[in-house]
Amino acid sequence: MPEASAIQATGLSLGYAGAGGPVRVLSDVDLIVGKGEFLTILGPSGCGKSTLLRAVADLLPTMDGNLSVFGRTPSEARSSREVAFVFQEATLLPWRTVRQNVTLPLQVGRKSISRPVEPKPDHWLDLVGLSHLADRYPHQLSGGQRQRVAIARALQCEPDVLLMDEPFGALDEITRDRLNDELLTIWRRTGATILFVTHSIIEAIYLGGRVLVLAANPGRVQAMIDLAPLKDENGFCRRESTNVQETAAHLRRLLQEGSLTA
Repeated sequence: MPEASAIQATGLSLGYAGAGGPVRVLSDVDLIVGKGEFLTILGPSGCGKSTLLRAVADLLPTMDGNLSVFGRTPSEARSSREVAFVFQEATLLPWRTVRQNVTLPLQVGRKSISRPVEPKPDHWLDLVGLSHLADRYPHQLSGGQRQRVAIARALQCEPDVLLMDEPFGALDEITRDRLNDELLTIWRRTGATILFVTHSIIEAIYLGGRVLVLAANPGRVQAMIDLAPLKDENGFCRRESTNVQETAAHLRRLLQEGSLTA
């Protein structure tokens, strides 16, 4: 595997055990994600987007093929804190303050972790713009603020890979757009490799350097689209620009095709 690769899948199939035998959710995936890349992932419901992230996070075993994170197994990467996960729901502990929620990953499963990390909750809260709310509790925060805390919590382990499964899906459009910009700033400052699942085509274009399009029935890779031509020298694009809208229309057609039953 090239040194510049963070994640590599070869002939990867994922699924679960069903009453009538194994059920494949994602089949025969070949994928290379570069170190420091921001890869967005689109696809119809049930095509395996979240399943792929769960496998990278070592939350789901592979059925067939190979999957590696920086040349090692997902289990080895998890043990050395190289991978962190941000879900759609912030899932903060209501009885802990914001600062205490951020330090939680360092207190869970400490005996199984091979790479020590220094607690720096205030540093990460400052990065997500919430240092002034460190002593509040989750019920005192807005939805967008809770998601910022979840991102700071994931960053506390200083991961090389950040997996994000529709983290802004439940937020209003204005808040989502603002968090998109903040996430790009965090990505540039940390240099992490990000895999970001979304159902928003515009969000996938705005955030990603490339977008992976998955098809369903069975779940499989349908296309990989390079988004670099849409971005300026700072890596930004205008959501309302003609090129972005044309790319969005193309992606929408791909999603429609990929949702058809095989």
